[in-house]
Amino acid sequence: MRNVALKTIILSVLLTTISISLNSQSGMSLVKVIIGTDHKDWTYRVNETAKFTVQVYKFGNLLEDVTVDYEAGPEMLPDIKKEGIMLKNGKTELSGTMKVPGFYRVRVWAIVDGRRYEGLATAAFEPEKIQPTVKDPPDFDSFWSNAIAEARKLNLDPRITLLPERCTSEANVYHISFQNESFMSRIYGMLAVPKKPGKYPAILRVPGAGIRPYSGDTRTAALGFITLEIGIHGIPVNLDPQVYLDLNGGALASYNTIRMNDKNTHYYKRVYIGCVRAVDFIFTLPEFNGTDIAVTGGSQGGALTIVTAGLDKRIKFAAAMYPALCDHTGYLNKRAGGWPHYFRNTEPKPGEVETLAYYDVVNFARRITVPGYYTWGFNDLTCPPTSMYSAYNMITAPKELVIFQETGHWTFMEQSEALNNWLVDKLR
Repeated sequence: MRNVALKTIILSVLLTTISISLNSQSGMSLVKVIIGTDHKDWTYRVNETAKFTVQVYKFGNLLEDVTVDYEAGPEMLPDIKKEGIMLKNGKTELSGTMKVPGFYRVRVWAIVDGRRYEGLATAAFEPEKIQPTVKDPPDFDSFWSNAIAEARKLNLDPRITLLPERCTSEANVYHISFQNESFMSRIYGMLAVPKKPGKYPAILRVPGAGIRPYSGDTRTAALGFITLEIGIHGIPVNLDPQVYLDLNGGALASYNTIRMNDKNTHYYKRVYIGCVRAVDFIFTLPEFNGTDIAVTGGSQGGALTIVTAGLDKRIKFAAAMYPALCDHTGYLNKRAGGWPHYFRNTEPKPGEVETLAYYDVVNFARRITVPGYYTWGFNDLTCPPTSMYSAYNMITAPKELVIFQETGHWTFMEQSEALNNWLVDKLR
């Protein structure tokens, strides 16, 4: 019973610290646009017809004489758009199909009292057969092994500063940094370590897109985990929040496009190497048990989870939520590509397609050899499921994919709990 109770506590803490807050898609609104499919799992065979039922509710009742706009077609590339459709009883039916593996999406906006309320549903057509469009460069492995070896010629130079104001009776919190891929280029993070003497498993948490501070996870540390949360931008992660807002709108705005036509200087090179150097750092910690280490994150962090596991064979477990940066060339092949949607609205410039192949998550997924847990939904507008399946289907290592069809770029509590349960089972 004691072990069960302890596991329950661990799950609760990890759920709190890892879970992604629900966005407005799952929040409460006065008017609800609900779209369902005639298959409960939202999944169909190629050339089968998916039927969508659209209903508009207010106070639990179907609205009469409601006007809607809608679009339908392959996700991110709708080929049907209609406006000003009157639903006499607040309900209508639509249908669609796919001739190749992929996703067909219906998005509806109801206009009520001058406001627009959105609903969507996305049908999957044999997603397990989706293949990537991105090329696998023949020198991919040598490029990254040489880049990591070059970075490791520099002393890690770890700097660890205790933050007494953030420590608890059971865990210490440190603001840390270490040298990354070039002289004076550093990675910063927050490290939380159990105070009780012992050897512990470690969790590397890699960040979603953006620039933000971190606070240190004392609750998980108190339960027997070393936790390292890293930033990727080479700046301390304990500054005034306004600093990060200024960088988001200034020097680091659209950082993901910086030098994306040069594989040797693309912004994500320092990021990917920084994740490996974070593993190097964890292995220097005397409290680490030297074996059990997992990497986890969502969105850009989901991408970095796969990248880190693909590059560093010391990682034992990977747990990724809705990974970004998958199959960038999808849009050049008339289907959805991954965030940040490089070629959705623009043609590639010289060198960009070739460069991005070295940074595409698909090519790191091909190289994963450790057990992984993956989760996402079909309604994701940020990281289209076509792009995520392009990477997932390349993984030959033991893997588990848990789909929560309705979720977009967010998670249900049960979804986060399932991922955390998997992590706990593996690390404990």
